[in-house]
Amino acid sequence: MDQTPTAIFDSYEQDFRHIIQSIRNKLEGEGKNQLGEQRKAALRKVEIELDEADDIVSQLEIEIQGIPQSIKSQYTSRLKQAKADLTKYKKLSKDLHSQAARNDLIGGYRKGTPSSDDPYGEQSDRSRLLLGTERLNDGGRRLADSTSVALETETYGAEILSNLRGQREQIENARSTLGTAEVHIDRSSGTVKGMIRQMYKQRVILYAIIAFLAVLVIIILYFKLVRR
Repeated sequence: MDQTPTAIFDSYEQDFRHIIQSIRNKLEGEGKNQLGEQRKAALRKVEIELDEADDIVSQLEIEIQGIPQSIKSQYTSRLKQAKADLTKYKKLSKDLHSQAARNDLIGGYRKGTPSSDDPYGEQSDRSRLLLGTERLNDGGRRLADSTSVALETETYGAEILSNLRGQREQIENARSTLGTAEVHIDRSSGTVKGMIRQMYKQRVILYAIIAFLAVLVIIILYFKLVRR
């Protein structure tokens, strides 16, 4: 099963659309023409489904945090649309509840309409209980999936931090080595400069000795040849 944030988001959104379609049918579709207790029962079920849809929107807000920025914008638009649909049907449900309350105050219940406080009946209660248990199990599974993704993300984050820490140590070691090499280069450069200066001094002394010897030879030749 795909556990990526996008796949989990798509799964939650699909459930949301299914619930919204059920609400739409009760408020705007076939259920719109229901009267009396049937209408009230439909509105109560709408309230339950609206709560479920609200919970799913909260899950969508959580899952969108883990979606990469490169594709996050399209999921953000889908989340905004889901919120808009939820707000729309919350308002419509509230308006219909108010309308039903006004009708009760004005005309009371229709004759022959069942006056039971529980329009669902025993069999309907069992169905709702089974449906609620199934959705609870499904919610637990999704929570476990989200926890698994969070743990995997935390593990990846720890590995990345460890790698970054190792790279930082390598950079610091390389910087230290470069600093030591720079010191040695400065010392070597000073030594070479000193050797060059010493060579120039020796060269000057050598030239002076050669010049002195040349003058001495000339003087000797002068006394031997000219003044002989």
